[in-house]
Amino acid sequence: MGELFPQLFGGGQARLILTGDELLDSGVQVFAQPPGKKNTSIHLLSGGEKTLTALSLVFAMFKLNPAPFCLLDEVDAPLDDANTDRYCKLVKAMSDHTQFLFITHNRVTMEMAQHLAGVTMQEPGVSRIVAVDVEQAVGMVEAA
Repeated sequence: MGELFPQLFGGGQARLILTGDELLDSGVQVFAQPPGKKNTSIHLLSGGEKTLTALSLVFAMFKLNPAPFCLLDEVDAPLDDANTDRYCKLVKAMSDHTQFLFITHNRVTMEMAQHLAGVTMQEPGVSRIVAVDVEQAVGMVEAA
């Protein structure tokens, strides 16, 4: 978490502190200090800052014990474009070892994806899955 937090925030620091004496019975408290702010509990952070802090913890666990895939459901919703860009760079860097599947409505995140699939409803009650070949779409834009 101490390594990934500054990547997601563009600086700052974070740490985990055990809240009990017995290792197997204690809790964990998260302290986060985004750049330019005082060291504080996670409860005093904004929604976007909480999201980035939680992502740094989750991604740190994935680095410690990698899994073949990770499903993220609209984790970028509370993020602005600059924070979303840093989140996307970290996902792209970690995608060498883990396949990321994410649900998003965020334009910045969709631009980073290698494969896109969407759901559309052209008539009420009838959903269709639409796939986009990103490389082909980029080629069409460059040709035009």
